[in-house]
Amino acid sequence: QDFKDLRALCLSQGLLFEDATFPAHISSIGPTLLPQEKLWQIQWKRPTELQRNPYLIMDGVSRFDIMQGEIGDCWMLAALGSLTLRKHILENVLPKDQGFQDNYAGIFHFRFWQYGEWVDVVIDDRLPFLNGRYLSVHPRTSNEFWPSLLEKAYAKLRGSYQNLNGGYLSDALVDLTGGVQVQFSLKDPPPDLEEILKAADKSRCLMGCSTSGRSGRNIELRNGIVQGHAYTITGAVKIPYKNGWKHIIRIWNPWGHGEWKGPWSDDSRQWDRVQPKYREALLRNKDDGEFWMSCENFQEQFSWLYICNNTP
Repeated sequence: QDFKDLRALCLSQGLLFEDATFPAHISSIGPTLLPQEKLWQIQWKRPTELQRNPYLIMDGVSRFDIMQGEIGDCWMLAALGSLTLRKHILENVLPKDQGFQDNYAGIFHFRFWQYGEWVDVVIDDRLPFLNGRYLSVHPRTSNEFWPSLLEKAYAKLRGSYQNLNGGYLSDALVDLTGGVQVQFSLKDPPPDLEEILKAADKSRCLMGCSTSGRSGRNIELRNGIVQGHAYTITGAVKIPYKNGWKHIIRIWNPWGHGEWKGPWSDDSRQWDRVQPKYREALLRNKDDGEFWMSCENFQEQFSWLYICNNTP
């Protein structure tokens, strides 16, 4: 489907685009994502029906725009969270020639890397709702729609929303970048793990991690970490602490809330012993799903580390 031709046709006819190849129908959701009776209750709504003044992007793109919906696609959203930190790669996936303000015709497009080339995926902007709530990823700001529309395009690429329900973070990192990925088991980590993390952060790699357990079960431990879940690594630094240095890692939960409660978490005592300039630069004490933890706790709590870069 050619985005520009289809949009021009819709604009000339004064119609909003309806995508026959990924229709507003149960077939696009998938037969077993929800119980049968709930599938029939799904309603499809355009952002223009939900908000008086919708935007594709407001004040730039950020991981904090994303809040996971009912679908278990944390593996894809964790990769997407990482992508928001790398604007030069993000522009590949999220073309700028679209929005709700100019030439709006209910049609959008996104790009993903598949089998050695960038594939352009065209969608209409009808989003699935169940009992008035987003089935899909929903924006933290009610009138910003890039996360929901990008997720819909990825669901179309994969065949249905159901096919996003469980997957591998490593696959999503490659699909969003066309890059090369490497994974490390944290049960048997490399001896220089701290240096690897710091070097990957400095080289502007995309990074993610996952916990063991069955995906889709999402059991939250008392320490705040969710089992069978994927997270984004958003930073790795070495800071002066007590009489030496401490490696700490910043991690983000695609739920948009739910954080680690142990050492180096938002309210922990460790921050009291950090110089104010570091504390002010690094600590964002908000329930936004993002938290710091030590390298030792990271190895204990997570099972896999994923790093992806444009080149080997």
